[in-house]
Amino acid sequence: MSDQPLARVDRLVELADTIAAAWGARASICTTVGQERANLRLLGVTGVDRAGRPLAGAAVDRYMAGRTDRLAAGIILPFVAAMVEYDLSAQALALDVASGAVDLSLESEILNDLARRTAVEARAAGLAASAFERIDANRTARLELLAVIGDASRPWVGASTEEPESSEGAREAGLFVAAGVDVVRVEVPASRELADRLHDAGMDLMPWRARSRTGLGDPDPAPSGSQRGLAEVRQAIDEAAAERRGYARLATSALPLAGPEQAVVAAFERVDIVDGDPIAEVVDGNVDPDRALADHAYAHRLIARSGSILVLGAGPLVVAPDLAKGAPSGPGMLSGRALALELLGAALARRDGIPVKRIFVGAIPPWLVEERNSGALGIAQVLLRRAALPGHPLVFDEPETENAAVRWRAVLGAALPLADRDGLIIRRTSSANAGRAVVETRAIANVATDVGATYGPIDPRGIALEHARATVAAAIATLERLAADGWSSVLGSPLDRPGVPRLGADAVVERTESFDPFLIAGPVPDPR
Repeated sequence: MSDQPLARVDRLVELADTIAAAWGARASICTTVGQERANLRLLGVTGVDRAGRPLAGAAVDRYMAGRTDRLAAGIILPFVAAMVEYDLSAQALALDVASGAVDLSLESEILNDLARRTAVEARAAGLAASAFERIDANRTARLELLAVIGDASRPWVGASTEEPESSEGAREAGLFVAAGVDVVRVEVPASRELADRLHDAGMDLMPWRARSRTGLGDPDPAPSGSQRGLAEVRQAIDEAAAERRGYARLATSALPLAGPEQAVVAAFERVDIVDGDPIAEVVDGNVDPDRALADHAYAHRLIARSGSILVLGAGPLVVAPDLAKGAPSGPGMLSGRALALELLGAALARRDGIPVKRIFVGAIPPWLVEERNSGALGIAQVLLRRAALPGHPLVFDEPETENAAVRWRAVLGAALPLADRDGLIIRRTSSANAGRAVVETRAIANVATDVGATYGPIDPRGIALEHARATVAAAIATLERLAADGWSSVLGSPLDRPGVPRLGADAVVERTESFDPFLIAGPVPDPR
């Protein structure tokens, strides 16, 4: 690329790193109800309560009861104090807390006695150590399987399951892998917190319901994206991968407010790839910025430990500034905002300890393929990400609509020769048609490798160069305004518009308790 855009990319990266350092430091000292739910899962709490609610969430809600002082102090030590006091397992105690049979506020008084607090901390440390031993064992299992059956060639080809129930989802996942798919992505159901908050805002989610069963089958079905469901899917993927002699990866994608729990489940069930983008949660999911950043700071620490891969989108579509001025922006401005926020998300993940090679980033904003001259625009976007995000593998994600998908495949063929071969291509296909999609994608990737090998250094001209310049200029301006004015420069001011409150703003506070389960785990082991 010509010197002018490349020189300004350095300024862009510097701005993103500076903002990430400041915001990440703040996020790291905060806790949320999502983190506390995840902490109970670390201690061994799973499944649902007697009313069918997720048990960890029901126990946290019962204890916290909206009190920020309890949230700041966290649930781990009061919970473990009750385990010691009543000689109960984590699962049994959580059921009693959720039902109201045990009041953790009484057990929290034990922590005022130094000797008893010391005993509780020792028990909590033992439980945390066991959790991280399980996480480390799963990371080792992944490496051992890779050594035995071998890895898939890159770029990996991915696809998403559609079956909502665990047994059918596992069968579908196995069919995908048998057809040659390397990454099977499963959607995680909405958390109870998200469903409740959206209901309060007048936007109900469609609840998950098992299909009616009239004969054989699982008498107690679970969603494919639940912890129990993912364990079934994981087993089906491993069996199919062993038959084809090539490791296949399990990926999850969750809705907002689920980042910490998604990371715990990923670590416990050997989920290889986690879609988790705090910036998208803020812009697209209407989540309070402090809540989203704190949730994902916690999730990043677990992902770094588990050896999973983090996937970030190609940046959200930011239109609030256009609405404020009453005029739409062109693709250069929109692409610049998306790139700026994508760089910020990647910088936050790196700050939290995830290695560069395990942070996959979106290559092209999805809406860009429907713009005029989308081939040239796509080439510019790939070149900019290679310059601004060196070492980060790129993700090409096929749109859902058929018309957009046809154009996307053409853009993919044009842009892929400029990308390194270590990324991921996600196709929208059924298990019945997966074989054809894999063959087609492999052909595109192989031809792209041949074409790329014939190129020297790429120096774009015309539309691609003008788009790159406009994108970088807009990205720098976006980050400069973000540093000076905060989130209102992106989301509009004020953030909490009447009738449209930011989700989760009342459930994030600075942590007052010094006990940190992550400190028990010690340093992240050498991935080799």
